[in-house]
Amino acid sequence: MTLKMNKRHLLRQAAVLCLAAGSVAAFAQAAYPAKPVRIIVPYPAGGTTDIIARIAANQLTERLKQSFIVENKAGASGAIGSQAVAQAAPDGYTLVMATASSHGINSALQKSLPYDAVKDFAPITVVANTPNIIVANPSVPVKSLGELIALAKAQPGKINFGSTSAGGSPHMSAELLKMMAGIDMTHVPYKGAAPMLTDLIGGQVQIGFDNLPSTIGFVKSGKVRPLAVTTAKRWPGAPDIPTVAESGVPGYEVSGWFGLLAPAGTPKEVLNKIQSTIAEAVKSPEVAKQLNDLGAEPVANKPEVFAQEIRDDVEKWRKVVKTTGVKLD
Repeated sequence: MTLKMNKRHLLRQAAVLCLAAGSVAAFAQAAYPAKPVRIIVPYPAGGTTDIIARIAANQLTERLKQSFIVENKAGASGAIGSQAVAQAAPDGYTLVMATASSHGINSALQKSLPYDAVKDFAPITVVANTPNIIVANPSVPVKSLGELIALAKAQPGKINFGSTSAGGSPHMSAELLKMMAGIDMTHVPYKGAAPMLTDLIGGQVQIGFDNLPSTIGFVKSGKVRPLAVTTAKRWPGAPDIPTVAESGVPGYEVSGWFGLLAPAGTPKEVLNKIQSTIAEAVKSPEVAKQLNDLGAEPVANKPEVFAQEIRDDVEKWRKVVKTTGVKLD
């Protein structure tokens, strides 16, 4: 009799503990965020990553009634700010606006990267995608990417191309093109889009690889000639520019994604709350216009989809680096 009573007592205690745990989890989800949240941007202020982070922060602040504060922590191609988040408490109060460079390309190029892009982070959502674009100085005798590929094959190593930085997404877009198209061109790295575009327009370099937002104005003014965008589909804001894939390099795709990550171990309830809030935000005409005007496409995918995208990016860029032997200049 005593054993039966003890057993019933233990079962009741277990049931109470389960209900309590469920209540705590529910309370944690409902209470988040109970204090200001930092969004680390691992690049300088004023760039595309910073602008998209601030759009996201404003929407999260407005919709969750708590401050989401953007903090720029630049250096080492995004590695310094990313490392700070990887080492932060997994409570949802320190996030990073990651990019294809900080969490895909860095994993391939930097041997001593102080974080694991897959294991040390909990993906939340891609906020927006933006393509890279391939452009030419108008004096270069090519009017399409197919013609550029043919010219590069006829003159291996003689065509030079500028990118915004060594190891950045535009540079690696070029390396992937070289690998898949079987061509050789000479890389001229710059410190940012502005000096690269200045030299491209001036004829110091023949071809340019850049993020679309910083180049599209020069395309529209006719100062540079567009050859292709790097995404799988044509860009809605520039539908006349073909993709690399439809220009003779099937299977080619590079998307410049910008997404929120938390430290690994952050509760799923918190991740889902942030993701659903961003998903609601990008549906609004105001936010969609902000991103479209920037040359970016709203995304707001699920954490598991974003996680797979990061894994795919890491694998792709490691293959490119291994095949091409590219190193940071």
